[in-house]
Parts: sequence; C-alpha cells; structure tokens
Amino acid sequence: MKKKMSVMVGSMLTAASVFGMAMTANAEEDSYTIGISQFAEHGSLDNCREGFLEGLKEEGIEEGKNLTIKINNAASDMGTTAQIAQSFVSDGVDLICAIATPSAQAAYNAAIDSEIPVIYTAVTNPEEAELADENGMPVGAVTGTSDQLPVEAQLKMIRELMPDAETIGILYTTSEANSVYSIAQYEELASEYGFEIETAGITNTSEIPLATADLLDKVDCLTNLTDNTVVSSLPAILDQANEQNIPVFGSEIEQVKLGCVAAEGLDYVNLGKDTGRMAAKILKGELKAEETPYELLTESSLYINSAAAENLGITIPEEMNGRAAEIFTEIGGKRNGFCTYSGRAGTDLWNPCIRSLHYI
Repeated sequence: MKKKMSVMVGSMLTAASVFGMAMTANAEEDSYTIGISQFAEHGSLDNCREGFLEGLKEEGIEEGKNLTIKINNAASDMGTTAQIAQSFVSDGVDLICAIATPSAQAAYNAAIDSEIPVIYTAVTNPEEAELADENGMPVGAVTGTSDQLPVEAQLKMIRELMPDAETIGILYTTSEANSVYSIAQYEELASEYGFEIETAGITNTSEIPLATADLLDKVDCLTNLTDNTVVSSLPAILDQANEQNIPVFGSEIEQVKLGCVAAEGLDYVNLGKDTGRMAAKILKGELKAEETPYELLTESSLYINSAAAENLGITIPEEMNGRAAEIFTEIGGKRNGFCTYSGRAGTDLWNPCIRSLHYI
C-alpha cells in the first residue's frame, strides 16, 4: 500500500513538474522585447510612442507583464539613429518600432538581414521613403502607419483666417523625405486658394534662426510641417515670428499648445494606437510585416489657440470655433524633452538626449 501510494505521489509530482515546465515555457514564448527608436523628442512623436504602448496593451501585450521595452531617442541626429537601430538588432529584440521617417529607414536598413520586423509610425510617405512600393506594399519586413498631412484642409483654414495673405512660408529639413513630399503637396494646391509658397531648407538645428529670419521677411505667415528637426526648435521659431507679428500655423495639436494659431491636424495618440495594434498582431503571428500594407490615418481635426490669435490680432470666426476639436486659451505647454544638447553629431559617446529606458 505504501509502495502504491509512493508511486501515485511520484506520478503526481512528475505531472505537476511537467505542467509547471510547460507553463513556464508558454510564459517565455508569450513575452516580448520591443526596441523603440524615436528620431526626436517633441509632442507629436511622444504621443505616437504613448499611443503605441496603449495599442499593444489593448491587444494583451503590456509592460510589467509580458513586455520589455527599450527606448532610445536620437535627438534629431541621423548618425545616432543608425546606431540605435544597429544596437536593437545586436540585442535581438523581437520587433523594432521606428517613430518618424529617418528612424524607420535606419531600422529597416539595420534589420534587413535579420528576422526582426520593423513597424513604423509618423512616416508621411512610405513610398517616397522607400519603405513601400507604388502599391503601398512593404519592400520587406517593414510596415506601419502614415501621417500624411491634410494639406488642402490646412490651406482652406489659413485662407479663412487670413483673407488678404498672399505668401505662406515653410521651413523644412532637406534630408527629410516627409518634408520634401509635403512641400510638393503644398506647391501643387496653393494656387487653388490664392497662395504662393516660399520655402527655406536647413540641414541641422543651428541653421534654423538665420533661415527663419530670412523667411519671415518674405511671407505673410508660416505653416509648419511634421518636420522633426524644425519642430524640435518650434519655441524659438515662434519667438522670432511673434516679434514680427507674423502668424505661425501648426500641423498637429502639440504645436498649437505651444503657440501656433491653429492647425488642421491628426491625432498622434490614435496613430500610435493603430501602430501598436498592428505590432501586436505581428508579434502574435496573426500578421506578417512583409505582407501587410501600411495604414493611413485620414481624419483631421481643427485645433485653435485663441490666445495666440488674439496676440496677433486675428479674429476666429464663430463657425470655426464651433467645429474646433479643442481650443487652447493660453500659450505654452510642457517643454519637457526639448533637448538642448549640442555635442558633435554622431561622434559623442555620451549624449544626454539619448535615453535608454528599460521596463520589465
């Protein structure tokens, strides 16, 4: 009897051990490590990142449970962006989330010979960035979400607020495919609303003050793109424009919070959520990145800063106030994350703008 009992107990213990090992194996199989490469630190890209994590959570992938996140920010430096991507590939992460076009291009190039899928967000034109073919299909294991600007809605809004304006100025980074594409759209549509477009190209943040000053002498207003280098210096651009009483229009909500008069813009939290949900499906094997076309967020919303408008003597029509998604009555938002590090691009091993956060 004792022998039989011993056998039974031993069998139960063995079964429990096997079950426990299986559970452990499943837990390990269902946990993931994601590397997030963010090109610059500013409101719209921060919102993409937060939305991305929310989208993952909605699909059952959550920090502190089954997800480890590694976040690196390149502070608008192309060389650093490439280093971040290469480090994620060396670490063997399960997926790279690339926020903004330069990060997406660098991540795809770094991961092209690996089995690591790249999911991007805040890429205005994936075709122009050579991340998708002319049919919108991925060129490899790379897909995501696009934030093409509602250019026509923006032009219509500016005309409504500035009926006598003739020239719109746009400051942009010459190496950003997003910006080059958006400017082409503005130039194509501007004449339909009685505008001419004047542009000023820059290659880095040090050129922005002089380029802005030159542009302000030629235009009636500025309209901002989602150009990462330019947006990172938006507070300084606003200061220069306000001194000359020239309105600046934004391209999304965070820019309006900082003092742009208004914007027909996208909701970058929702854009990030869509990206997170897509990434979760790829991680769980429900989708393959190389077979999934990128998604385009098409709905725009009107955001207004009534304090900025009042300071510039611009009257907001009641009809426009009525359809605004949000109206801000003061200028200035959180400036946390606007990096002022000025080390030599791509050469400094220690850069306080590059944050590596590990959530377990």
